[in-house]
Amino acid sequence: MRETTTAFEQLGRPGTPLPVRSVPRIPVVALGMSLGSFFALTFVLCVLFDLWFPALAMNPVWAPLLPGFTWISWASFLLGLIEAFAYGWYIALVFGPLYNLFARTFSQHDSQQQAA
Repeated sequence: MRETTTAFEQLGRPGTPLPVRSVPRIPVVALGMSLGSFFALTFVLCVLFDLWFPALAMNPVWAPLLPGFTWISWASFLLGLIEAFAYGWYIALVFGPLYNLFARTFSQHDSQQQAA
């Protein structure tokens, strides 16, 4: 079974089949879940590091980055975890569509230049 379609198959015309390059796309939901999980896991590891090595604690750095986070209670830990996950989704919701837009735009631009 073929993985690519030809330009003529897409347009419903018979003729010499030409390969069609698909534009690379980033699935935004997968990116959001991946980044959110990565940031949440990193937050948990940083909290554990701070508990094990209090002299090297990084929690003063987190205060401006995680609004409402204070050192440390269960409510504050949960808030920091949610905010870290939300930061991952924020990056995905901004970066994913922008990448997809520019990949599609420049792919069309490149194919027009190659045709000329």
